[in-house]
Amino acid sequence: MLETPIICMALSLLLYFMLFGLVLDRPLSLGILRLEMEQKAARLATLPAPKLVILAGSNGPYSHSCVVMGAMLHMPCENAGIAVGIGLDDLFARDAPFLHRGDVVYMPMELQQYTTTQGELATSVDGGMLFRHNWRLLGRLGPRRWLGAMFCCDLADGLESLAEMGVAATGVINPAQMLEVEYNTQGDRVDNGGPPDAALLSGPARAVPAVGAITHGYGTRLIRRFVVAMRARGVVVIGGLPTDFNTVALPSPVLAAVRAVYRGGPFLLLPNESRYPPADFFNSEDHLRRPYQLAHSVLVARGLGALLGRAVLPDAATPQDP
Repeated sequence: MLETPIICMALSLLLYFMLFGLVLDRPLSLGILRLEMEQKAARLATLPAPKLVILAGSNGPYSHSCVVMGAMLHMPCENAGIAVGIGLDDLFARDAPFLHRGDVVYMPMELQQYTTTQGELATSVDGGMLFRHNWRLLGRLGPRRWLGAMFCCDLADGLESLAEMGVAATGVINPAQMLEVEYNTQGDRVDNGGPPDAALLSGPARAVPAVGAITHGYGTRLIRRFVVAMRARGVVVIGGLPTDFNTVALPSPVLAAVRAVYRGGPFLLLPNESRYPPADFFNSEDHLRRPYQLAHSVLVARGLGALLGRAVLPDAATPQDP
């Protein structure tokens, strides 16, 4: 009698894996993220060493400009930051093969990336993308990630996939064209020139993570592992702070916990600790509006130049976006 339920369960799992691993897809909501990651990794692969790479969450492309920083430091540059929620193990695995001796990686990671737990990582949004499109990379990320990715989806995801696949088939929405509007050819976000989001200015201040959440976060473990591996390869890794409101001070113990992640290596601390008035931001505390993104990038380029002992092009001569 037990054989029938077991067979039904096995067939159900097989059908689930076939649908979400081979058929169903979200080419719009997730497809644009997948294409963005692929484009950034492809550009990174073409840049000669020594190059500058900005590695963070969306704070990277929204609040930093490779066009400005690369020109000021006389280095080819790729803004490789990807939205928070994409697994750091995925991001590091994609970019690490293209980082070589002499390259400079600047990491103004968002604080929530340090505090990410192993459970959150196992169920991160990129798991479903990897299960559907990149089994080879998923296979390198470990058994817990395999399980999280394999069981990424439910009925609601399936219905959303069917809807997105239908819209995508019409060609009305094109992820590649959307990315062309949102980013320049060096990975900087360029659609942040409007006024600040009213809800952002009126909402409550974002809470600062506890020191223990940073020190013991699974994200911290992944970042430390990446830093150690890159430095062993001869890559210069420089830690930094993400942009944020200046209405909430960053406690000294939290700053010390973030700096400790980089194991005594170089860390760029700007005089303003990368904190600005709320009106300077676009739609998130991590996303500066366009003029302030460029101004912040000038300050970061000067700071990196001092840490690296490189001559820096005067900021008055920095180029505009292509």
